[in-house]
Amino acid sequence: MSYQWLEWAKRIQSIAQSGISFSKNIYDLERYEELRALSVEIMNGYTDLEMEKITELFANETGYQTPKVDVRGVVFKDNKILLVREIIDDKWSLPGGFCDIGISPSENIVKEMKEESGFRVRAKKLLALLDMNKHDHPPQLYHYYKIFIQCELIGGRAEAGVETNDVQFFKEEELPNLSTARNTKEQISMLFEFLRNPEKEAIFD
Repeated sequence: MSYQWLEWAKRIQSIAQSGISFSKNIYDLERYEELRALSVEIMNGYTDLEMEKITELFANETGYQTPKVDVRGVVFKDNKILLVREIIDDKWSLPGGFCDIGISPSENIVKEMKEESGFRVRAKKLLALLDMNKHDHPPQLYHYYKIFIQCELIGGRAEAGVETNDVQFFKEEELPNLSTARNTKEQISMLFEFLRNPEKEAIFD
């Protein structure tokens, strides 16, 4: 199925958001507001989301639109990788989420790992920085960069959090049903390459 309509809608929304933020001309502002409304109509026409929800997603965005940053923690133990089961879709992912303002990516992943898996970790190595659009994720409203950081266990125990309901380690050949909006099977396999070759250089794009 082609999702070209989604790319067009996101691009229209991005142009509209920048115009609303930086234009001083009242007539231009009206046109940019019309563009934003048009992008919302397109998304509403092709999805199950209500107009109000789509508008809410974009109404709180101001300034020049840039990709959102998602950070994921990678922990290996006994040739297995740590995954958590997401409550939102009952599927499995690497612990992590949006980077918070005010703290670094490594500080973010330390926090996310504790909240979602119960484990205390030390961030060790950047493994990959990937553009979500270049990998086989389901289509989403926003453009994401995904950061994968290898972490070392230093304490804690497996314990689900507010957004997760299970925590387990899995072999590469025995992966569970993955939450592909967050990570794909191909990305997990890519990460296991770092377990087999610790000197492997970080991957980007």
